[in-house]
Amino acid sequence: MQVPLMDLKAEYEVLKPEIIEAIDEAISSMQLFLGPNVQALEQEWAELCQVEHAIGVGSGTDALIIALKALDIGPGDEVITVGWTFIATIEAIVLVGAQPVLVDIEPDCFCLSPELLEQVVTPRTRAIIPVHIYGHPADMDAINQVAAAHDLKVIEDCAQAHLAGYRGRPVGSLGNCGIFSFYMSKNLSAYGEGGMITTDDDGLAEKTRLLRSHGYTSKYEHALIGYNSRLDELQAAILRVKLKRLDWGTQRRREQAAKYDELLAELPIALPAVAPHATHAYHLYTIRTSQREALTAHLEAHGIAFATHYRYPAHTQPACRPYGLHRANLPETEKAAGEVLQLPLHPYLSDEQIEYVAQTVGEFFA
Repeated sequence: MQVPLMDLKAEYEVLKPEIIEAIDEAISSMQLFLGPNVQALEQEWAELCQVEHAIGVGSGTDALIIALKALDIGPGDEVITVGWTFIATIEAIVLVGAQPVLVDIEPDCFCLSPELLEQVVTPRTRAIIPVHIYGHPADMDAINQVAAAHDLKVIEDCAQAHLAGYRGRPVGSLGNCGIFSFYMSKNLSAYGEGGMITTDDDGLAEKTRLLRSHGYTSKYEHALIGYNSRLDELQAAILRVKLKRLDWGTQRRREQAAKYDELLAELPIALPAVAPHATHAYHLYTIRTSQREALTAHLEAHGIAFATHYRYPAHTQPACRPYGLHRANLPETEKAAGEVLQLPLHPYLSDEQIEYVAQTVGEFFA
């Protein structure tokens, strides 16, 4: 049996008639940027995240850059985040001219450790970017408490956490702003690139709208030096079709994770932890084992796809060395890098496939 890590083709076959119709309508209108689909998606996403504003941009990375820029963070400033994230989180900080400062993660849920925040705050610190990794939210109350004590901004990196929750509230509504990615691997994915910024701050929302489109205020007039980062109508039309099934897809992921938990419970591996404050969105189903390399070879031999995010954490990457990030003291991050393993999980995965994966993992340890 072949078991893919994700299956975009299966989703497309189900939604194909609606998607083709939505694309045709968007192109026929010839309102290809910031038109009715973008405006409707922004409203729908704002309602989903329980915020006043959602601003569509070109990608999740652009969302991070624009959010930082809109908060006036730049050269001479420090921004605290984690090394346990896709490099875009750190990349955005560098691209606005600020200095990333890294703290370690909690070993159970892989999110930023609030206990370590106070140790790295300096007079130059301007913001914190907690990453809701794999679909598990960071401990936002504790993070916001530190931020409030030092007058710091909080940007939630929700790129992997669509519909995740924290103490009954959706992620993206818990800081000064939140950012989302609609890259193809995400729980809500475009057929290209797309991102969203969420906020309750009217002024911040207005500034992000200016920044995403060259600072444009009216025909021939530009108030700011901005970016070319408009979410296009085609992607918005596709996302609106898929959004109708996001709640169903997220519930399927939770059911599948529960089934994995049950089938793998007796094995000598660490299963995904869920903190009492968290509602997990299961972007990825991540286990830990000290025998990862041998286990992945076993899975590959049996036709089972897998991933190892993040085998090489961001702070170990050559791109981050000029910023001194290789000197960061991140023991939990580096330990996790040698142990994490993602098993197949997506809404179109069958019970038979889950049972086969669990059986194959069990045979390895037997």
